[in-house]
Amino acid sequence: MSSFNRRDVIKGALTATTALGLGPILSVESFSQTKSVLNLQLGWLSSGNQLGEVCAKALGYYEAEGIELKLQPGGPNIDGVAVVAAGRYEAGQVSSSPSLMLAVSQDIPIKCFASGAQIHPYTFFSLNKNPVREPKDLIGKKVGIQSTGVILLRALLAKNKIAEKDVTIIPIGADMTPLLTGQVDVVTGWLTNTTALKVIGDQRVDMRLWDTGVRLYALPYYATVDTLTKKPEMLAKFLRATSKGWAFARSEPDKAVDFLVKEFPNLDRADEIEAAKVMLQYAFSDTTKTGGWGAMDPAVWQEQIALYAELGQFTKRVPKLDEVMTLDILKMTADSRAKLG
Repeated sequence: MSSFNRRDVIKGALTATTALGLGPILSVESFSQTKSVLNLQLGWLSSGNQLGEVCAKALGYYEAEGIELKLQPGGPNIDGVAVVAAGRYEAGQVSSSPSLMLAVSQDIPIKCFASGAQIHPYTFFSLNKNPVREPKDLIGKKVGIQSTGVILLRALLAKNKIAEKDVTIIPIGADMTPLLTGQVDVVTGWLTNTTALKVIGDQRVDMRLWDTGVRLYALPYYATVDTLTKKPEMLAKFLRATSKGWAFARSEPDKAVDFLVKEFPNLDRADEIEAAKVMLQYAFSDTTKTGGWGAMDPAVWQEQIALYAELGQFTKRVPKLDEVMTLDILKMTADSRAKLG
């Protein structure tokens, strides 16, 4: 998880603009004769994380709301939060909620207005012959982890009162092979990344970060305070249509993947069908059964803020809950978002 400041925002926006082959930042929104455009800046390359959005596009749900959704892919050279904060695009989505807390702590005026996944799928993977089933099993183990995940491991250890010296951290990439070769005892990743997990095979043991007491949100949607204040109806239209798209994906996952691979031809249909089955388990839960797709709990956000404050991750100031998230758009759409569990 990276830290943010205003200089980073400006630098990131300029970098992103250059990377996209564009000139100076122009307007934040363009209009056709009948509908407005909502650009959604992603924090990654286009993937199955946008299964619902792709369905909503293909089935005309955005058009029915009077908006045109444009998915803007992220990548290693694009700081999505900086792009949205600079006003280039109307909304964004990051992989994990701490990115938004850290940005707000640096006085970057953005807020989360919905969550795409109810439980974060970040998981610690081990093998049956040397299993890690609960936090105390990590003691004495070598954990292979990407640099961005170290703070998540530290959060787990702090939450479960395990000294960091009792675990050996070994930086690795996204490859799961070090687990199989014995270089490490544990690797990490998202349970939804079914393609990468295939290499581990049927001897895999999972320990989800969420189940260790570190409750983070995955795939949170965010916008600037200015957009939330001046254009709430646009964001409400987006949520209503996106909710319908995810509801369709839940009821017709194979057809949903057909839409996905048509939108992103680089994806493999068989892999995405497997991944969609897992992803949908995270998009819907008991919370969405009552609160509707996209729901989130302020108490979970407050837990995250407190934990990251305890870990000293806020270098400038600890953000307040109402600076980090808002329920306003969810309330505006409460009667129209899919209530499925």
